[in-house]
Amino acid sequence: MMYFDNAATTYPKPPQVARAVSSAVTRFGGNPGRSGHAMSLRAAQMVYECREKTAELFGCDGTERVIFLKNCTEATNFAIKGYVPEHCHVIISDLEHNAVSRPVYALSQRAEVSCSVAHVVEGEPEQTVRNFEREIRSGYTKAIITTHASNVFGVIVPVERLYALCESYGLYLIIDAAQTAGVLPIDLKKMPNACLCAAGHKSLYGPTGTGILVAAPGELPQTVIEGGTGSFSEDLTQPDLLPDRLESGTVNTVGICGLSAGIDFVRKTGVSRIEAHERKLARFLHRQLGKNPNVELYTDCPQEGVHVPVISFNIKGMHSEEVASALNRMGAAVRAGLHCAPLVHRAFSTLDTGTVRASFSAFNTLQETERFAWMVEKIAGKRT
Repeated sequence: MMYFDNAATTYPKPPQVARAVSSAVTRFGGNPGRSGHAMSLRAAQMVYECREKTAELFGCDGTERVIFLKNCTEATNFAIKGYVPEHCHVIISDLEHNAVSRPVYALSQRAEVSCSVAHVVEGEPEQTVRNFEREIRSGYTKAIITTHASNVFGVIVPVERLYALCESYGLYLIIDAAQTAGVLPIDLKKMPNACLCAAGHKSLYGPTGTGILVAAPGELPQTVIEGGTGSFSEDLTQPDLLPDRLESGTVNTVGICGLSAGIDFVRKTGVSRIEAHERKLARFLHRQLGKNPNVELYTDCPQEGVHVPVISFNIKGMHSEEVASALNRMGAAVRAGLHCAPLVHRAFSTLDTGTVRASFSAFNTLQETERFAWMVEKIAGKRT
């Protein structure tokens, strides 16, 4: 099976990730931060080392700001519900995954938080920023919450420019980096007050069950859940220090061990090298599919700084799920449908059909991509 569903989760994982997970079961059996014995301390040291690596990868100035959660959706929920106050206004983009749009909608129902949607213009960052600025309501808007890149069409949002906008208006910036962490360089030194959410199991090549929240400095977020932290156990209130405040209960020690190895892989290989490889494959596929009049494409050929390497397409006369099923029978794994992102499908007029999505990793090859293009051609050819 050729795997082109890396925007959902990367596969295969680097061999060292599998080894790290296996090792964690046998070597890091203690509960980190809960006991004083050697096994617990060894596990706690491993978790801390992964915090350090994560902070270094993203240019974060404090390891305590790195919070380990189970996925990026949990991270966006913690960020949105932790930093957005009641009775205010927020702005999201029209590219959002439900990991952003659903928590914001939930707040609108119970906390009187209103929301505006700003249009992201493909390849036009200045116009995109102007679109966001037009939605700001002076004294009422508290945050811009945006994906870094669309999980469906790969369009990149100019988050550094939006950060400058937020700074000028005194707003929080919450970034959903599920599709960019490990693919695009992310430097929080350039956005020191931003809050970053990321998936550990996608382009950081960790196991599923791993997510990252890099909390904003300064004001502590409100808690979403409370419980045991191994610290200040005599108090009924949640600790007011990070990461303890946002890490109730036992962390995913085994997953974090694998994530640590995944981050090692990304740093050793190089984010720019990984992105260049994936973009080369995405550009090849886009050009090949574009030759067939029965194939519908929705973005320009992927460009550096404009798109991440994700291709969405449809075949005329077929539903996206039907195409994905045919590809599966031929030996290619893709995702079809709405990809948990109805807002972006409304923006691209694909809400009724969804799209077929091909997404890449460091382990895909040109030979695989050529064969995948041939498969699509064979399916599309039946429609002539």
